[in-house]
Amino acid sequence: MAWDIIVLGSGPAGLAAAVAARGRNKSVLVIGNRWQDSPLAKAERVDNYPGLPGRTGLEMLEEFHRHALELGTEFVVGRGLSLLAWNGFSITVGAQVYQGQSLILAPGVVRSAKYPGEAEYLGRGVSYCATCDGMLYRNKPVTVVGLTPDAPQEANYLNSLGCQVTYLSPKKSDRLEIKGEQTVTAVQSGGEILPCEGVFILRSAVAPTDLFPGLETEKGAILVDRRMATNLPGLFAAGDCTGAPLQISKAVGEGLIAGLSAAEYIKQSDAERTK
Repeated sequence: MAWDIIVLGSGPAGLAAAVAARGRNKSVLVIGNRWQDSPLAKAERVDNYPGLPGRTGLEMLEEFHRHALELGTEFVVGRGLSLLAWNGFSITVGAQVYQGQSLILAPGVVRSAKYPGEAEYLGRGVSYCATCDGMLYRNKPVTVVGLTPDAPQEANYLNSLGCQVTYLSPKKSDRLEIKGEQTVTAVQSGGEILPCEGVFILRSAVAPTDLFPGLETEKGAILVDRRMATNLPGLFAAGDCTGAPLQISKAVGEGLIAGLSAAEYIKQSDAERTK
């Protein structure tokens, strides 16, 4: 299925982007975790959002979500695990692929630190999506690092392909390292070496730079211009992922601009194609 704009992230920035884009009559799909699971939902009181002091984070998010939903925004709960930028954007969530002419990144801050060796072997044995890349490891030994509730299901899927699956549920204090030569050869967990040809690291969120290796960042924040445009055509970003201050007002304002900019990008792209 295809939409004009896909928003990756269901927090204030993503929902504001959806509202703005729907105001320009663009079809919008928001992909993200349940809004109830947002870190903001845990805030007992928010006093720095203009005009709405004293609300809980959960109350604010519920109103943001309802606004976007009533305007016709569509939602998919899940993790964006792989992305292809060609003739627009195709993003994989589970076994489904969603397409959009433009993409807005609003995932908040992905705080999970990488394991040693993870970045070095990304695409050379390290994967974040079993359903995307599992067939590459059919009948081969793999290790699943399960950090999400649905990780066992993804491990079972790999097992159904004939993969020889070793499943790990590491704690934050556990030492885990990915080893290899040209490609992954093993995972070291504690003092044990687990030989494998692939390792699937299943987190609740994937950093945008893992989806877009060419995305320009500075000190961990996505670089954007005044239009919230990144260095990649058709790709915009808003909210905490663009850096401090990590405030709801800033996220909503950037989401608004990103939604309007994405709609304008589509308008200009359509005009170019009809020339």
